[in-house]
Amino acid sequence: MNSYNYDLHIHSCLSPCADDDMTPANIAGMAHLQGLNIVALTDHNSSKNCPAFFAHAKKYGIVPIAGMELTTAEDIHVICLFDTLDSAMEFDGIVERRLMYVKNRPDIFGCQLIMNENDETVGEIEPLLINATDIDLDEAYKICTSMGGACYPAHIDRDSGGMISILGNFPDNPKYAAFELNFKESLEEYMARFPVTEKMQFVVSSDAHNLWKISDAGNTLSLDDEPYSSQKVRESLIKYLRG
Repeated sequence: MNSYNYDLHIHSCLSPCADDDMTPANIAGMAHLQGLNIVALTDHNSSKNCPAFFAHAKKYGIVPIAGMELTTAEDIHVICLFDTLDSAMEFDGIVERRLMYVKNRPDIFGCQLIMNENDETVGEIEPLLINATDIDLDEAYKICTSMGGACYPAHIDRDSGGMISILGNFPDNPKYAAFELNFKESLEEYMARFPVTEKMQFVVSSDAHNLWKISDAGNTLSLDDEPYSSQKVRESLIKYLRG
């Protein structure tokens, strides 16, 4: 077992609401400067910048996690993480077919840039990625976990896209085994309000849309990594998040 500094919720320039300088290379470089060991790329409803991010993260010795911030049919944001890049890209294809189609207006919402391993723009996604999918909360969990991933509600301590703000409560018998906070200081309050969360795993992540919001080394997880490999760390992380 070893401790890993992490940030499991970061947006690249693929998300229209993120800065254009949130390229995979810049994210990996800033994460290294911040002392992070595990970093997940979680763009809105897409994983298409994860291959480039994997390439750059490995240059800095960072364990990359491929993922997505999925917007459910209820307009709830959930984090979906995978222990392999292939699984994340397969999931990406499923979500792409079930995204409500509205053409993006880069002049209003921002660009949606796909980058390659040289940090060059190689494409731009046409449908607006911040729209909801037709995948509801239960189905999102079912699809993600059936593919070996971990699925859990994002930033429950926030109004925008937070499960509690939308549903008005935290389910008494949730299927998911973890939840995310934006602010570590919120933990005591939410555990008091929703006792079921005391039995769940939790992570605190930045939801960074610009480089200076990426977490520092303040949040850690102890994970089984023996015999060491980045894949072993990914598998241990997913196992932790699945309870």
